Amino acid sequence: MDRIAAIEKLLTAAFSPDRLLVKDQSHLHAGHAGAKDGRGHFDVTIVAQAFDGRSRIEGHRMVFEALGDLMTTDIHALRIHIEKSI
Repeated sequence: MDRIAAIEKLLTAAFSPDRLLVKDQSHLHAGHAGAKDGRGHFDVTIVAQAFDGRSRIEGHRMVFEALGDLMTTDIHALRIHIEKSI
């Protein structure tokens, strides 16, 4: 399974998002010291009721927890945009 699919699968299972967009930004960081180990840079936009009433920091922690081991095996950097459901 590719990394984007793995991220989407974990976030969908954890949050049943109304909207989820995962972009691989690794190509923008070629040569970056953190990219040399093969882990990627990703940009995630997620809209889910699970984030309603939560601070931005709480939401980020929830995403990190949902991604579990991928945070140490596949992801070097993660930009997170959390939007509360309407």
